[in-house]
Amino acid sequence: MIKLMFADDEELVRSGLRAMMSGAADIEIVGEASDGRSAVEVARRYHPDVALLDIKMRAPDDGIRALRAILALPDPPTVAMLTTFDIDDYVSLALRLGANGFLLKDIDPAALLRAVRDLARGGAVLDPGVAARMVQSHRDEQRAAQPARKLLASLSEREREVVGLIGQGLSNAEIGGRLHLSEATVKGYVSAVLSKIGAANRVQAALLAYRGGLLDQ
Repeated sequence: MIKLMFADDEELVRSGLRAMMSGAADIEIVGEASDGRSAVEVARRYHPDVALLDIKMRAPDDGIRALRAILALPDPPTVAMLTTFDIDDYVSLALRLGANGFLLKDIDPAALLRAVRDLARGGAVLDPGVAARMVQSHRDEQRAAQPARKLLASLSEREREVVGLIGQGLSNAEIGGRLHLSEATVKGYVSAVLSKIGAANRVQAALLAYRGGLLDQ
């Protein structure tokens, strides 16, 4: 029996997932969540084999942070991200952080069941609509790498460390623990960094870290 959990901030999406799974004798839904924090708790409590996470829930980086936290659990599930978008900047970041694929929320029920079974076997799944545009996305990222590195070079060494840890999905408290700084000090660094790189939020900073190669170090 495949133990499945999913997280999405829309009840309509969750009910749709429940309906699509209802006829599968080999799949058991062990938990649901409406935000990233709850998703981590569900994964910790029920030890699912497969987790489907909405990439954008109540906050822009909610799905990314939940992905990182769930994959850090002992014996983590295989995770695929759910999205309404066929491609965006979050795809490469989530895959880089360890997601085993992307599925569109309007996926055909039969295709979703196949995907869950493939994920339970440790496989990777990528919706055809996403895969068809990944090549172009990769080319775009290559073009973005040089300006990203230039922007990162304008930061101090400590600021680059902060950006790199943001890219790993760490919270301010976790960054403080890693760098032996107070949470208030980290908050100040994050605010200054976002301003310097022209980022509207932490996800954009994480994408810069990814494109600039900080996550490869």
